[in-house]
Amino acid sequence: MEFFATCAAGFEHLLAEELSDLGIRHVRPLKGQVAFEGTQADAYKACLWSHLASRVVAVLGRVDAHNADTLYAGLADIAWEEQLGRGTPFSIDAHGTNAQLRNTQFVALRSKDAVVDRIAAKTGVRPQTDPSGRGLQIVVRISRDRATVGIDLVGEPLFRRGYEASRSSQPKLPPLRADYAAALLMMGGWHRLCQQEGAALVAPYVGAGALAVEAAQIALGMAPGLLRQRWGFAAWAQHDSAAWDRLLAEAQQHVSEQTSVRLLLSDTRPGFDVATRQALRAAGIAIEPLFFGGKDTPPLSAEHALLACDLSWVDQDALAAKGATLARLAQVTEALGAQDTAAVLTLDELPDMVLQEPEGVVHTLLGRDEATLRLYQDPASHDMARVSIPNAGEANVLLDTSEQFAKRLAKVYKQRRKWASREDVSCYRIYDADLPDYAASIDLFEGSLTPGRWLQIYEYAPPKGIDETKAQARLLDIVSLAPRILGVKPEDTFVRVRTKARGGSQYADEAQRLDRRRPGRGRPGRTPLPPGAHLIDEGGLTFEVNFQTRLDCGIFLDHRDTRAMLREMAKETKGSKRFLNLFAYTGTGTCYAADGGARYTTTVDLSAPSLEWAQRNMERNGFSGPEHEYVQADVLAWVTEQRHTKNRWDLVFCDVPTFSNSRRMRKASFDVQRDHTELLIGVSRLLTRDGVCVFSCNLRTFKIDVEGLAKAGVVAQDITADTIPEDFSRNPRIHHCYLIRRG
Repeated sequence: MEFFATCAAGFEHLLAEELSDLGIRHVRPLKGQVAFEGTQADAYKACLWSHLASRVVAVLGRVDAHNADTLYAGLADIAWEEQLGRGTPFSIDAHGTNAQLRNTQFVALRSKDAVVDRIAAKTGVRPQTDPSGRGLQIVVRISRDRATVGIDLVGEPLFRRGYEASRSSQPKLPPLRADYAAALLMMGGWHRLCQQEGAALVAPYVGAGALAVEAAQIALGMAPGLLRQRWGFAAWAQHDSAAWDRLLAEAQQHVSEQTSVRLLLSDTRPGFDVATRQALRAAGIAIEPLFFGGKDTPPLSAEHALLACDLSWVDQDALAAKGATLARLAQVTEALGAQDTAAVLTLDELPDMVLQEPEGVVHTLLGRDEATLRLYQDPASHDMARVSIPNAGEANVLLDTSEQFAKRLAKVYKQRRKWASREDVSCYRIYDADLPDYAASIDLFEGSLTPGRWLQIYEYAPPKGIDETKAQARLLDIVSLAPRILGVKPEDTFVRVRTKARGGSQYADEAQRLDRRRPGRGRPGRTPLPPGAHLIDEGGLTFEVNFQTRLDCGIFLDHRDTRAMLREMAKETKGSKRFLNLFAYTGTGTCYAADGGARYTTTVDLSAPSLEWAQRNMERNGFSGPEHEYVQADVLAWVTEQRHTKNRWDLVFCDVPTFSNSRRMRKASFDVQRDHTELLIGVSRLLTRDGVCVFSCNLRTFKIDVEGLAKAGVVAQDITADTIPEDFSRNPRIHHCYLIRRG
């Protein structure tokens, strides 16, 4: 008979090798599957023993699938009455399309009609269908103008082993599918290594236990299919129950009760030990794993050890976690010493920087993400650089030049901390590309009301021509070293990448991508705090920050002194004391003006989430009521409209984005260098006779159009030097600031 076993993309050659080791002949790896020939017993053996196959299908034939009619005719020619027992329900599992058959649901429906009509014509009884797949499952796979038709011998996919069922009460850990765990082990040669006396599996990130269970099953000679309660072939009229019973008995007798294999397991995520023990017990495995702490090295020096590491769970954007996992991988690799093989499942190539060049790479997919299985021989031969951290011991780094960065950061932090304590500043910049190669900024935030310390790291986009891998290695070293030097937990370190100059619609379009769910109602008199948000203090006021949802966390630290100046200007304002905040973002400037005595405030921004954030900031500081209004509008269009009203303001704060091209804007785009003259002329017309506008932008090459403004009767006074805080003094071009008045 002819069969094929399906598998995850990239596993075809590993599966072919596995099937050959089971004694199955005529094995041919194809795309996404492995074809083989043999008896039903051979197919049953693949079902019972394969760690890598997803399904095993018995091929009944191939038919013309040029269109729906030829597909129907071809299926109707198959003797389904010999495959489907009387009273047995069935379902169709359709895959693939072509020019005429473009919908798999239609293919399944047409195939079902052919089977039902054939059996009804031959037996006089119409069979029942069962969409749940509990009966006989017929497979129809279309490729070009042909369809392969067969019987699914498995039912539920083979990678659902059965031991996963016990994990419902376990802590939420990103699961590693059993076949991926097995592929990782097989690529590392575990099926040969575990036969050696005292062999050990070392897994620094064991997760929910799939790696441990698959490794133990291979070591004990336990067929992974022994745990399954139901098989697809049980509903097949051609099922050879005698052959299956014989194979099942042999598999049960094959299980070894003891092994000298050791499982040395670790993880930095809580609950991994409970999850692993439960998975092992559910699989009927009595091996007691040895757990070593997330900061410890495995208590082992073995000649026969495999380092297997799943890094696929690390979010590609979570560089703090990625840097920590690579450092951990290096630490464990160095501790093993004599171990000579490592296998890693990863979404990128960064493990190469720790373990040297891989000797083998298997490309696969995890969901929609591209991933690789990477095999390293003698990975301990690659020595990582070690950096001495003041008051924190030593750390592994990817680049030896990172020691200079560590020393610089520690020195600057010591100076900044003294300054911050003296000035009563709790959130400040510590580092800003002090070393050109380490082009990033590092801001430290300390919480109010509830304790907390967070780091916000911005990587400046490297110039073209810089080696991308080396640049990423520098960033990972920054992310790995900074939390330790500054006393912040790695999970409280957040990384963003800043592009140069033109940032798109900086906040408006970014806000459209956010979760638009509103924060829940808090207790009466209390302002709710959205998920992931924290509270910080500045200038005696409380502000909400969020390091997870936006490019910027909700407050620009370089405007600390500018905000303080707004408060003093509001105190000195006479008359109606009306304040206007344009491009307001989260309304921090409005809070300062209100704290300085502004009686009426108007906060304008294109982003609804930003305005809600601004209102929470105001309410949290005690400023609420109808005298404080929030306007969602295109600022340029709104300013033009207000010029035709009687509305005028005594004090205006206008901190513009560098560039914006939101679809909700009236103009195609806003460019601060191109459009600031028109904007400021319009804003000046909204000022009272003695009114003043504080205008700011962060385009480093910005040049204000003094002459153009003067022609329109607008005076601009450069006050940039007076608005640069001490912690930004290294970079006086962090922003430009002007006072705008009517001439």
